[in-house]
Amino acid sequence: MNQSESIIPNAEQPSQIILLNPSDYEKWRGENSDIDNELSQNQGFAGKPGQTAWVKSSEKLSVLVGWDGEATLETLGNLPYKLPEGVYVVDKEIDLNAIIGWGLGAYSFDRYKKPSRAPAQLEIKNQQLREKALAIVDAVSLGRDLINTPASDMSPSHLEAEVFSLAEQFEASFNCWIGDELLDHGCGAIHAVGRAADDPPRLVDLQWGDESNPQVCLVGKGVTFDSGGLDLKSAAGMRQMKKDMGGAAIAIGLAKLIMSQNLPVQLRLLIPTAENSISGNAFRPGDVLSTRKGLTVEIDNTDAEGRLLLCDALALASESEPDLIIDFATLTGAARSAVGAEISAMFTDSDSIADKLFTHGETNSDPVWRMPLHEPYSSMLDSKIADLVNSSSSGYAGAITAALFLNRFVSNQTDWVHFDLMAYNTKTRPARPEGGEAMALRTVYSYLEEAYA
Repeated sequence: MNQSESIIPNAEQPSQIILLNPSDYEKWRGENSDIDNELSQNQGFAGKPGQTAWVKSSEKLSVLVGWDGEATLETLGNLPYKLPEGVYVVDKEIDLNAIIGWGLGAYSFDRYKKPSRAPAQLEIKNQQLREKALAIVDAVSLGRDLINTPASDMSPSHLEAEVFSLAEQFEASFNCWIGDELLDHGCGAIHAVGRAADDPPRLVDLQWGDESNPQVCLVGKGVTFDSGGLDLKSAAGMRQMKKDMGGAAIAIGLAKLIMSQNLPVQLRLLIPTAENSISGNAFRPGDVLSTRKGLTVEIDNTDAEGRLLLCDALALASESEPDLIIDFATLTGAARSAVGAEISAMFTDSDSIADKLFTHGETNSDPVWRMPLHEPYSSMLDSKIADLVNSSSSGYAGAITAALFLNRFVSNQTDWVHFDLMAYNTKTRPARPEGGEAMALRTVYSYLEEAYA
């Protein structure tokens, strides 16, 4: 059983989940037997979030679940593996986020290791709610699966195949520039990052939707493994670099969700993908690269490679003058220092879009936090021999200077949002198992649905 099978339309005699906050629990105690009161108290239940207790309510086994009175991702997100296998139904109406929380809590990455058990199942009779929740859970799970897959099975060609599969499924157009074809199309930055690897770099391009609809372009950083290049990472710094294609995974999952829900947009998905490897033809500190935009970039550090993939893709995205460009990237450690691993750092010039994305992030338990595109810091990207350097030599404002670098490749006529995110849960929380995470996906989809549906 996978997470999509953890939310079902009906079942015979499901066990009941009784949601109780502390005050509800006191009322419940007054309406139930002394035996049930003693059972719940002996299990340490007080109605606090995260607590559970089994009772024999109404002559059948039920489980009390503590909560804060708000139906959120966390309400049911820790239950699919905390409760025994079986089917459950909640005693009150719950909203979409709570159902999604159950589905995301049922996730496990089982490609290489058989799971020890199946998740518990939740009965949701409302077909519209159930199907939408399953679509969102499926999109997030796709992103998680791609991130969790090691680089041996998630190379640039594998990412290309994932996008091609989506194109076939949703009858979208598909194109891909591979290896030296990138040079033919002016994408010297993508080519340089990936030319040292056995699996060539590429720029994957999917387009879908009615041309009369607003144009939305998603761009995802697809570094399938980041050694750091000649500016080699340490062993510890390299250990989780299979997740450096997390931005691509999120963009792919979001594109699938947009298409599956038939959102009325003209969608373009651009995935620049490469392995940042080392060989005799690896790009070097001090090299100067030509880009799709026509700007030249001096390499200060080969470990600042993600922005080199993105700059060519953003330039290409801007050429069609879309209404909105959104990019996702595991770009800087500086962003993690600023907002930690659980919040996505967000950059945009649009106050309106930033405010709405923040609100949707709070509503969907998928938080984002706006950071400044502080233009005076652009001087830290000055080069004496090229238009700009790829990485500031300063130890300050690393996430901001990276965003300012990308901003140079986006048309001023297009709204642009850049997410610098972790794409990984460093610990297990309700609905968020340790491992790959499609951060900001649900927030952005919720915003797009409001803006364009």
